Amino acid sequence: MATSAVPAAVDALLGILRSAVGLTGVRITDGPPTNNLAGDSLFIGYQPGGDNAVSMTQAFASAGARTRDEDFDIGCYLESRAGGIDMGARRRRAYELLAEVENALRATDAEPEAPTLRNTVLWAHLTAGDLMQAQSDGSVAGIAFTVRCRARI
Repeated sequence: MATSAVPAAVDALLGILRSAVGLTGVRITDGPPTNNLAGDSLFIGYQPGGDNAVSMTQAFASAGARTRDEDFDIGCYLESRAGGIDMGARRRRAYELLAEVENALRATDAEPEAPTLRNTVLWAHLTAGDLMQAQSDGSVAGIAFTVRCRARI
């Protein structure tokens, strides 16, 4: 019996996002960045300044203590970087990327099990986000966001 659905859910989220047509050309990384690269990036299990890749809680699902419900938040971050000072373009691109992530978590013909992260959780959805902007060797707009999940283990 699994102790947690977290490892399988993070792996499934990475797989879904890496196969999303709308994210073609976006650098999708498991964990924190190793350097700042120009272009578009998406990090799963990482948020700037965050200490946790995933936060989880568990409780018994019913009397008898045979199953447990697990709720967890996967911390994620995306950013768009480019030379120049056009912050509006970076901000619009960051929100375009966020929309692609949200769309990838919806059921489609290509990914009918996306909302369950390929049957690793009962449900998953994008729940919160914070926009960050900076001018540093060009402009960067980033969004730290959370994918909230519930699993039965």
